[in-house]
Amino acid sequence: MTPGMAVDMSRDALLVALILAGPIMAIGMIVGLAISVFQAVTQLQEQTLTFVPKIIGMGVAAAFFLPWLVMRMIEYTQRLWMG
Repeated sequence: MTPGMAVDMSRDALLVALILAGPIMAIGMIVGLAISVFQAVTQLQEQTLTFVPKIIGMGVAAAFFLPWLVMRMIEYTQRLWMG
């Protein structure tokens, strides 16, 4: 394996990790933003209020996107083993 191949494999691994984490993190960000707007409107400044809805939203997103995530991981693994 050449250094160039190692760099390409590392870049691909990071890109796949970003693609896999993107939808779930985006849901967490959207839920957090909605809760923040709610807190600003109601002037309710409780720090723990954002934690539970984010976890629930990200869990639902993970369950929803799981088939797609698994397919992307399988595709990456096949590309990795093929060379």
